[in-house]
Amino acid sequence: MALHPSQKDYVFQLPTLTLDSMASSSPNYVNAGPAQVGTNSRAQRFFPPERYVAAQAQYVYYGIVSRLPMVARVTLTDYRGTVLLDTCVRPTQPVCDYRTAETGLQPHHLAEAPVFIDVQRQVASIIRDKILVGYALWDFLSVMGLSHPAINTRDTALFMSFRRTLGHKPTTMIPLETLVKHFMGRDIGQSGDIPVERARAALDLFRSCEQTWEGIIATGAWPCALPPTEYRRCFT
Repeated sequence: MALHPSQKDYVFQLPTLTLDSMASSSPNYVNAGPAQVGTNSRAQRFFPPERYVAAQAQYVYYGIVSRLPMVARVTLTDYRGTVLLDTCVRPTQPVCDYRTAETGLQPHHLAEAPVFIDVQRQVASIIRDKILVGYALWDFLSVMGLSHPAINTRDTALFMSFRRTLGHKPTTMIPLETLVKHFMGRDIGQSGDIPVERARAALDLFRSCEQTWEGIIATGAWPCALPPTEYRRCFT
């Protein structure tokens, strides 16, 4: 189901988040249960934890005239941050930039990795009928060549209450590092671009305000800005 805004670039005015209910800055990803992720254990749960999957991809670049992103590694986790899939992906085009300083990737890491079509099928199978959590999910879906129902996305790059709480304009994209530092009280990216770290960071942000987020959706409202229009094919 496509989401259609009724007010300019975003849909609904949201209340400012209360930060007293934010999750711990050092979550236990393996053992953390619903009562340990920043929400009251008696609070209403709109969807079971099994419905959620967090996603993050790592990119390299190909192309001579234009540098275009290509997936090099994919990470999926469950609601508690347990890794469901973490794999490199064999390039489908000659790589012009491995972004080694950020990714740590070298040609030999990808040369014998699983082929793209196999990873794409795995990802599609895991996220089917799930609520997809992440940051800038359009990037992930685009490089994976997949689409996902917009109503089943929870994109922390687009959540309006984050922007409003930090005093940003409704159209401003706030870096994931900034969101995590402000709301979670920790730093990410200190050791480079690590997909599992970014997936868990986006997951923590979502879980910290899950009741607010899902509660708004349950009323028929949509609490996020829309993704860039050039990526509309990534959402159904």
